[in-house]
Amino acid sequence: MSERRAAPTVGQVVLGKRLQELREAAGLGRDEAARVLRVAAATVRRMETAEVALKIPYVQLLLETYDVPQDEAAAFVALAEEANQPGWWQRFHDVLPDWFSLYVSLEGAARIMRSYEPHFVPGLLQTEAYSHAVLEAGTIGQAGPDAIERHVALRMARQRLLERDDPPHMWVIMDETVLRRPVSPRPEVMREQLDKLLEYAERDRVTLQLAEFAAGPHPGTYAPFTLFRFAEPELPDMVYTEYLTGALYLDSRREVATHLEVLDHMTTHAASARRTKEILREYRETY
Repeated sequence: MSERRAAPTVGQVVLGKRLQELREAAGLGRDEAARVLRVAAATVRRMETAEVALKIPYVQLLLETYDVPQDEAAAFVALAEEANQPGWWQRFHDVLPDWFSLYVSLEGAARIMRSYEPHFVPGLLQTEAYSHAVLEAGTIGQAGPDAIERHVALRMARQRLLERDDPPHMWVIMDETVLRRPVSPRPEVMREQLDKLLEYAERDRVTLQLAEFAAGPHPGTYAPFTLFRFAEPELPDMVYTEYLTGALYLDSRREVATHLEVLDHMTTHAASARRTKEILREYRETY
């Protein structure tokens, strides 16, 4: 049976979908592909949905069965071997929940990330002190100081993504609550965080907008979520939404389209990027 992994990498998600397309193009069902491998049909399904690592001998046999040309098959196998390599974040496996590992992988592969955050500054934009304060407040349960330090270290490591030569475009709509809720009794924590937001707001690949209280209710008030868009045509847009003990990854066209429509609506009604910078400066004076 194929080896299970804690969470799939983006490469496994892309190649799994491609394996499914190749099987369907060959006119074979999962039962037929499973007979070729001498495994249960569920194993083929798990490979195609990236629930397990891509076992290379299985991949090679399937590509041969699907009549994939030899040069294309060799390239596919090379990509599968690369996709099976654990990501850098696996060194934080002691504090990284399985349900969040895929998020970090998607984050690193995305071309555009559009998100709504109703409660806190997004993790990629947090200062170390702000991150400490949020985590110490109990948002990760009853973790001890060592675990909190590891969580903060992971969050800071994730931020290197925005320092790449070609970073993704990060487009964030934050609720005004984020600025109104101090996360620490020390005012310098919020001042430093607002300074960092103002710094990011000047970057070409970062867009910040504020959903002001005065603008009234909006359709995104239910929960925070992020929409990922990728350069790879094989990988469709994907939405991540989080709840107290886990997360959902949505890739159906209907669900993604609904979240995209909500983001577009909120973008229109939220403060512009220019006005948002003015508001950030105004709040900066209050702390």
